[in-house]
Amino acid sequence: MKKSILIAMAATLAATVLATFAQVTIRKAAGDSVGVDLSGVQAAGNAALAVRRTLELDLRRSGWTDVVSGGGASIFVKGSIAESGGQVSFACQVTDAAGRAYVNATYSQPSALAIYVAHQAADDIVVKTTGKPTFFLAKLALIGTRTGAKELYLADSSCQDVRPVTQDKSIALKPRWSPDNRFISYTSFLKRYADVYTIELATGARSRAAAYPGVNSGGAISPNGRSMALILSKDGNPDLYVQDLASKRLTRLTNTPRADEGSPAWSPDGSSIVYVSNQTGTPQLYILSAAGGAPQRLTTRGSQNVAPDWGKNGLIAYQTLTGGKFQIAVMDPATRQERIITPYDASYEDPSWAPDGRHLVAACGVNYRYGVSLLDSMGDKPVALTTSGDWTAPAWSH
Repeated sequence: MKKSILIAMAATLAATVLATFAQVTIRKAAGDSVGVDLSGVQAAGNAALAVRRTLELDLRRSGWTDVVSGGGASIFVKGSIAESGGQVSFACQVTDAAGRAYVNATYSQPSALAIYVAHQAADDIVVKTTGKPTFFLAKLALIGTRTGAKELYLADSSCQDVRPVTQDKSIALKPRWSPDNRFISYTSFLKRYADVYTIELATGARSRAAAYPGVNSGGAISPNGRSMALILSKDGNPDLYVQDLASKRLTRLTNTPRADEGSPAWSPDGSSIVYVSNQTGTPQLYILSAAGGAPQRLTTRGSQNVAPDWGKNGLIAYQTLTGGKFQIAVMDPATRQERIITPYDASYEDPSWAPDGRHLVAACGVNYRYGVSLLDSMGDKPVALTTSGDWTAPAWSH
């Protein structure tokens, strides 16, 4: 029963139907990017050079800064990056042209974690010189196939440090973070059927959050950490439920005997849930109060709109089928204004908002091979974070 339901849902979502979609491109205004001069940063040794290289990558990817030299710079970074006794340290000073100091700090990490020195320094530079948040200190959960199975992995924000979380030799799907970043929830076929698990990153302790008869998926933990939005087929077709994590009490929110629901995501305040339903024949986005009631259809353009993520900025990102490929769209649910933020050079799927509210990650597919790309909702070109392997379903920590 489970297998037939999953195959049917996958076939529906994978069908290629040409859709029309209004595309609006937003570009940064000239002068939005602050020029940063790194010529005063000295580095020697492999770990130190990794810090220097990652620092430059971060500053270029922030969207608010760029690395320049000469007359184009208004911010100047000086200091030395050195490695000694298994540690790498960066004595960093940041000033502007008038000599005003923004950063005067020393960052240190074990040499094996050298890139995290760069992430911390880059975060301080951007935040203190521009007042804008970054994503550099966030983590990424993603699904990879390094071992031949689909396992859960954890990566730094640049995907240079990628480590396995599971080694189940099974199929893991769609990771989600708890609001405090302590746990990751995900769907796994570890026990043969699709169940929802949570895993505590600090200890590796894992538990089954949902193992009802039939399909168990979703696993989106609410912003207050007390509830989990689930897709369960225990009472028929896959429907949307909310489970109280303490008592395990279930509340059924949808009842669509002739349709399937999927991919729930919470609003930032926890009052509403956006999800996918094919009740009109094709998968579209709907919004429903977390307390229940009548759902409202959100998307009207495009034959397939799936995989929503509701950012803290109030915007919903999702993948839409247009021009024969999935692209990433962003919608303001209050006004229903929508725009596509990806080029048509690949298929972009499973978007996830970064904690800076500007960037996202998505799985980028070319010739059925997928990697993780960084997307900018303000117009910068996508950046490939992974360059080898097969990676899907990336999700930013909060």
